[in-house]
Amino acid sequence: MNTTTRFKLSFMMFLEFFIWGAWFVTMGTYLSKNLMSNDVQIGSAYSTQSLGAIIAPFIIGLIADKFFAAQKVLGVLHLAGGVLLWLAATSLNFDSFFPFILGYMIAYMPTLALVNSISFKQMNDPGKEFPAIRVFGTIGWIIAGLVIGWLNWEQKGNLILTFKMASVASIILGLFSFILPNTPPAKKNEKTTFGEIIGLDAIGLLANRSYLLFFLASVAICIPLAFYYNFTNPFLNEVGMKSAAGVQSLGQVSETVFMILMPLFFVRLGVKKMLAIGMIAWVARYLFFAFGNADANYWMLIAGIVLHGICYDFFFVTGQIYTDKLAGEKFKSAAQGFITLATYGVGMLAGSFISGIIVNKYVIATGGHHWYDIWIIPAGIAFVVFLLFVLLFRDKNKDVTEAQS
Repeated sequence: MNTTTRFKLSFMMFLEFFIWGAWFVTMGTYLSKNLMSNDVQIGSAYSTQSLGAIIAPFIIGLIADKFFAAQKVLGVLHLAGGVLLWLAATSLNFDSFFPFILGYMIAYMPTLALVNSISFKQMNDPGKEFPAIRVFGTIGWIIAGLVIGWLNWEQKGNLILTFKMASVASIILGLFSFILPNTPPAKKNEKTTFGEIIGLDAIGLLANRSYLLFFLASVAICIPLAFYYNFTNPFLNEVGMKSAAGVQSLGQVSETVFMILMPLFFVRLGVKKMLAIGMIAWVARYLFFAFGNADANYWMLIAGIVLHGICYDFFFVTGQIYTDKLAGEKFKSAAQGFITLATYGVGMLAGSFISGIIVNKYVIATGGHHWYDIWIIPAGIAFVVFLLFVLLFRDKNKDVTEAQS
């Protein structure tokens, strides 16, 4: 890969995740403070990510893979997304805001697969070359949070600017996409079935008892995961943390560090222990949030944020590796699509609605929340999932070998 291509791919990744991090983290705070939305509505707004994830395979499978070059589809989607984000920023209430953010997430979620496809097409050895490109995405997310914190938009009530900033960045990436390396459709003139699009070819993996349990645990753990994505920023602002979005970027710093250390942990611990550690980290995170505050126990809030690296990498990244090994060469893509649809689609969708209902239940007369009572609930859910997983999961090397054969 030459230097020009490397720069283009790195800049693409940076903007891809800068855009998402620019508005997604603080949307709950924006909706509650600027549009006076309740917690059920906030949960519904975050559910658009899951709806986008469910629809994304059809856009990729029926359009990008068959008819148009990936970089052109990426460009069109980001240009449309930029317009939709700007329109969302002009909305005066939740009812007018929701259709725009739903349309945006339907446009955005397919781009996550497209940027990977464009990158992989240019690489001779993705295993070695891709991490150095993908890390710029995490840097983009971190920079977005730091900008919001540095400009103090949360305290000044200027979170509408996060959508406008993301809108401009989306239009820039949309235009830039048309000069990215050409990535022609991979399945032109080939017949694509519904099962292939949503990864049903990999459903046979569920015959493996250990993988079935992992699959069910992955869907279930997305319920407490939704609490973190949807309500951490409103919680931190409510308890008095300054520049909360900037502080939350420590989670992505932690994610990067643990991603680098993943090969070492994987060799020493194995699949079952890493998955279990990832789940118990969710329990610890929510307990830190339950007992933390901006005064005496401020360190607990920081600890809960920094645990993101273990929560995400140890469970979801390990799960992707486990899925890849178990599926074998023939069903790798289908298996990854299947687990993504189940987690970020079905699991997160359920989690978004459940979290909204629960958080809304603990509103107090002053307009705040009983956050202790709220965070104990996802901690309990995560602990039950962890307990059942540890008791029932059987990680055997022969399972992987048999599946591949």
